[in-house]
Formats: sequence, C-alpha cells, structure tokens
Amino acid sequence: MTFPKTLPETLAGCADAVLRTPDGREKTALSRACAAKWFATRANNAPMEIGTASPPDMPARPDRPELLSPRDVPRRRPGTPEGRIALLHAVAHIELNAVDLHWDIIARFTDTPMPVGYYDDWVKAADEESKHFNLMCDCLEAAGSFYGALPAHAGMWRAAEDTAQDLLGRLAVVPMVLEARGLDVTPGMIAIFEKANEDQSAEALKVIYGEEVGHVAYGAKWFHFLCGRADIDPKDAFHTLVRRYFHATLKPPFNEEKRAEAGLPPDFYWPLTDPVAQVEQL
Repeated sequence: MTFPKTLPETLAGCADAVLRTPDGREKTALSRACAAKWFATRANNAPMEIGTASPPDMPARPDRPELLSPRDVPRRRPGTPEGRIALLHAVAHIELNAVDLHWDIIARFTDTPMPVGYYDDWVKAADEESKHFNLMCDCLEAAGSFYGALPAHAGMWRAAEDTAQDLLGRLAVVPMVLEARGLDVTPGMIAIFEKANEDQSAEALKVIYGEEVGHVAYGAKWFHFLCGRADIDPKDAFHTLVRRYFHATLKPPFNEEKRAEAGLPPDFYWPLTDPVAQVEQL
C-alpha cells in the first residue's frame, strides 16, 4: 500500500485523503486505517479533532473500470457465470462509491455543528463499506475476474454532486433512498448465488445486507435530528428533498420489514412511487 504511514491529524483530513486515493484496495485500506485511528482515540477519551477540509468535487478513481452512461452498461444475466460476475462487479462499484460517499459527508459538511455520535456513525459506515468492497473484490478474484474488468455505471456520484451544499438533502437521498434500495434488492441477489451454489458470494452478500440496515438507520436518525433542530416536519421535508434531488420515482417492491427496522416507515417512501404503484398498494 502506498498511502502515508502517518495518517492525517484531523478526521476531515482523513476523509479528504481517502477521497483523493484512486486505487480501490488502497482507498479502502486507508479508509479502514483512518477509522481505526478515530475509534482508538475515542476509546482513549481523546478523540481526533474534526477539523476542516476542501474535498474534491469528484473522488479519485482508478483508470478502470470504464465508466459508462447508465443506459450503455450491458445488462446482467445472472443465470450464467458471466452474469453473476457482472453482478458482483456492479456491487463492488456500488460499495466503492459508498466508501467515498460516507467520507464525503464527513469532509464536506464540517460547517454544520453535529454531535460526536454523528461522526462515529459515518466513520463506522465507511469502514464497513470498505470491508464490503474488499469482500466483493475477493469474490470476483475467486471467480477469475477483478474489479475494473467490466464497465460500470458513471452516474453514481450524481447524488453527491446534487447535494453538495445541502446536508439534509444528502441524508435524504443517499442513505434513505439509495442505500434503502439495497435492502430491497439484496435478498434476491443472495438467492441467485445460493441457487448457483456460489457460497462465498452468497455469504459476502449476507454480511453486506446485515450491515446496510445500520447505514440506512444512520441516515434516518440524523435526518430526524436536523429536522428537529430546525423545527420542520421530517416526512414533508423528506418528500420535498427527494423530489428535488432524486431524478426518478421510487420503485416497489419494498423490503418494508428492514426499512422499518432502519427507521423508514411506509408513509415516507410510498408517496414517492408512481401513481399506478400507489393504487396497487391500496
């Protein structure tokens, strides 16, 4: 690994360093080292200073994978080994973006005073996403592939760009919409790999599924915290912000049990589906 042996002195500096590291394995190694440093200082009752940073508009990325418009990414056919590799590759790409998203929410919004628990949550989430990326890379390599071997979705950073000046909007769109979608689709992915007797991939996805509930919950918790501090209605604010920043309707079916576990009741997301879905729910 080529990242500095001496980690930045502030948490925002750590976040900025992760965002500026291009290689996926090196990015996640630095991410985990920074998380370990944060929690070690917290355990000693001498937490790192939060500090400030000027994070890049776009995180550093490796030369591969080639990033394509969503409509140009080849369709995945999970009934074939090649299709399952493509599915793992897509999940790896999502997890790498999630690492950057969770560090970016630390680095970009230091002008908003937040309790130390806010930083605990997002550092923990970034650490877990780093683990998830490496799990997916291990699965790809066990299948004879690697991250970067296939093209990937170029639009995944759009939510970060759109909400770069709006912490409440970032919380609404990233954990409470995008990561919540993972709760809906991951059980089906696990079933695909179990049916194919690809146990390593199935078990890795189970780890991801279990931990993503917490990431959605962090989003809901701090979204409600900020709404309470501003004396605004969380549900109304969520609907307004998702319609402003998320450029599509939400699509059922929803994993209502896991969404509820994460603090997302149905009246938050069902009104953001298309009218036909809303009628079908009745």
